[in-house]
Amino acid sequence: MSDLEKTLVALREAVRLAPDNIPLLRHYVATLVDLTRFDEAEQFLKDKLAGDPRNNHLQLLLAEAFYRQGKNSHALAIVETICNPQNLFPPALVLHAKLLYRNGDVRRAVDEYKRAVDHDETLADDDFASLLGIRKSWDDDVPYQDNPENDEVVDGKIRSMSVDNAASTDIRFERPKMKFDEVGGMDGVKEQIRIKIIYPITHAEMFAAYGKKVGGGILMYGPPGCGKTFIARATAGEVNSGFISIGINDILDMWMGNSERNLHEVFQNARRNRPCVLFFDEVDALGASRSDMRQSAGRHLVNQFLAEMDGADADNEGLLILGATNAPWHVDGAFRRPGRFDRVIFVPPPDEPAREQVLKLHLAGKPCDQVDFRKIASKTAEYSGADLKAVVDVAIEAKLQQAIKSGMPTPISTNDLLTATKSVRPTTKEWFSTARNHALYANQGGAYDDILDYLKLKK
Repeated sequence: MSDLEKTLVALREAVRLAPDNIPLLRHYVATLVDLTRFDEAEQFLKDKLAGDPRNNHLQLLLAEAFYRQGKNSHALAIVETICNPQNLFPPALVLHAKLLYRNGDVRRAVDEYKRAVDHDETLADDDFASLLGIRKSWDDDVPYQDNPENDEVVDGKIRSMSVDNAASTDIRFERPKMKFDEVGGMDGVKEQIRIKIIYPITHAEMFAAYGKKVGGGILMYGPPGCGKTFIARATAGEVNSGFISIGINDILDMWMGNSERNLHEVFQNARRNRPCVLFFDEVDALGASRSDMRQSAGRHLVNQFLAEMDGADADNEGLLILGATNAPWHVDGAFRRPGRFDRVIFVPPPDEPAREQVLKLHLAGKPCDQVDFRKIASKTAEYSGADLKAVVDVAIEAKLQQAIKSGMPTPISTNDLLTATKSVRPTTKEWFSTARNHALYANQGGAYDDILDYLKLKK
């Protein structure tokens, strides 16, 4: 037995005799990682966590092991779970800061690092602080601080920018004509929307008999490009209602209080045009978790959003609220309470029959030569609706190049589409890599069980 193996055997025995000695556990795991025995380190920690799943120290050790391997999304899923204001854990904040820095989010990395050191000065890391651009002392007599969004820094000083600037919104109100049959696949999602939103309008008398009001909210989440926006627009078309699509640029404003007023005006506009589908795309940007926020302005906007959904000062009868997000783990938990987004729907990539339907919709009206949709669908597993559209676009561009050279247009064939799939890769894989980690390591309430079911992983 080599000296190295003898050392590891001795460490394993020491850990066995002192299973709660965190510094010893950290040393043992760090030794395994230094020796690139990553699988062994991970399995050791997972075995320990199986017996004590809520142990923050063990979770942090596993996150650090992931971080050392460059598995950022794995580490981030764990760290974001144990970094919460109810149970502040400064060492996890430091690792969170390092992960944010590695992902290019320097501003939030600075915030997290400062929060950690404010609670535990022994965690100060001069080398990392230097990377973040944090100095030990500040020039002049005014210390650096995070400035409210209504302030401006001038020559190192803070100048108030508070003004009574009227809010202004440019609401885009429309009445979509598209229906569910124009949205490929998503049968399960459509049925849940019918029960929650469509049937209360089309069968109003029956719902009224049970005292069920028309309205409520649905939060759709899943990988980008899988049809969340299309299904929202088609929902309005199904009930012949108004439709207002809201992005972050329609709400956020640099002046204090204007973002809240903009949001209120959006809801008021929808109430004046009931029934109305109010669709919030990238809802995590407006309803981010307040525990992740350092500035009060963001919290005020979240509170305003929650109050509007509750209809605290107005009647939301006939107001149908749909939200879409690619990152449900960043949405404040309060949005999932009854009366708000009380139904959360996972929107997966289309299955094989749905991919056939999506391809047919994208190729409708285009010159085709007996395309074998089933064959193409079987070769495009994990492709989103947007990916399939890209396949069609690439095939059409290739046919256009041929037509320009030959002077004779030819129809799109099965081989043309199969060739196009070779240059278009599914974009959903990266999303599932992150989502998988949240579903495995940050799923205490079972919120992401649908992801585990889709990936065929054990709960």
